[in-house]
Amino acid sequence: MAAARTLRGLLWNDDEDRPRAIWRLGLAAVLLLVGGIAGVALASGLVALAPSTAPPTVVALVTVAARTLEMAGFVGGILAAAWLIDRRRLVDLGLGRSRDWWADLAFGLALGVALPALVFALELAAGFLRVTGTLVSRADPSLAVGPGVPVALALALTFAFFVGVGLFEELLFRGYLLTNVAEGLDGWLGVGRRGALAGATAVSSLAFAVGHGMNPNVTPLAVANIALFGGLFAASYLLTERIAVAVGVHVTWNFSIASVFGFPVSGFTTPATVVAVEQSGPELVTGGSFGPEGGLVTLVAFVAGATALAWWVRLREGALRWRAAVARPTLRRSERADHRSDAAADADSDGPGTADVDDETADTADGDAATGGPEPDTE
Repeated sequence: MAAARTLRGLLWNDDEDRPRAIWRLGLAAVLLLVGGIAGVALASGLVALAPSTAPPTVVALVTVAARTLEMAGFVGGILAAAWLIDRRRLVDLGLGRSRDWWADLAFGLALGVALPALVFALELAAGFLRVTGTLVSRADPSLAVGPGVPVALALALTFAFFVGVGLFEELLFRGYLLTNVAEGLDGWLGVGRRGALAGATAVSSLAFAVGHGMNPNVTPLAVANIALFGGLFAASYLLTERIAVAVGVHVTWNFSIASVFGFPVSGFTTPATVVAVEQSGPELVTGGSFGPEGGLVTLVAFVAGATALAWWVRLREGALRWRAAVARPTLRRSERADHRSDAAADADSDGPGTADVDDETADTADGDAATGGPEPDTE
């Protein structure tokens, strides 16, 4: 009986009525794969409906719609895992509809334009590129839509494609993976809450970088840079409990790099760009055919982005403070788990009126318990 209880404890969290974090991740991978297969199947069916003699504009619309279906399948798999296996609400994935969420998104969108503009200005000032045209269609794009489409439509469809990419990747790597790893590490083998958040940031950032490791023309420096930006995106989530800043930066960084300033983005090119450029600087600095993400110039953008994020969070939140609730979100629990949780809260409190405490107070109390003393805020 003791062995059976031990085995059950390794597989199942009785207090939360759900599997342990490592098994949740495994089951989520299955649902992600199922959702992706469904999305690809629907996309293939849509593409098959388009006649081979269709004009380029129709082909472009069908192509982007098919890519959207593919990403929708993967997003559906993530949301299904979060709802069915993790017992989460959307807010536990960093999503929301509050004014703060939309303000963060607007800031992220603006920052995602400003940072590529900085990269462009630095390379132009250093003589590493020259402008060869404006509002240019590319003959052999590798993303979104094919040639022969009006520039304005190609830009609009490319932006729509990058919206899907940004939302999907931030949900996967930050909203889902980071949250689950933080929950799994919290309290495990003496790992405190802050250690869990740091470990989850490292895991999610490395996974984000590895996910780009098969892109065309990738280099070790490119992988390292992408991991750094993964850490920046994770920091925006941990400082706000929202993935809005990360989604915004992700979307407009990709679009601005590739379709505003004419660079490759993560090894790919897009069908049209506002400014066409020709690079001549050292690849170690510029990133060459992988794009700025593969060069040292991106480190300047990273520092500027981290500084801007710190300024924004201080402005909106009042201080830089890790939101430890990311490691213990309020779950959509079963009645049995809720009953046990309420009973434990009453037992630990001085009375029923103390169960509802402010998140920051609760985080401080958790830190005290783990360290034997109060933890200072991370400023």
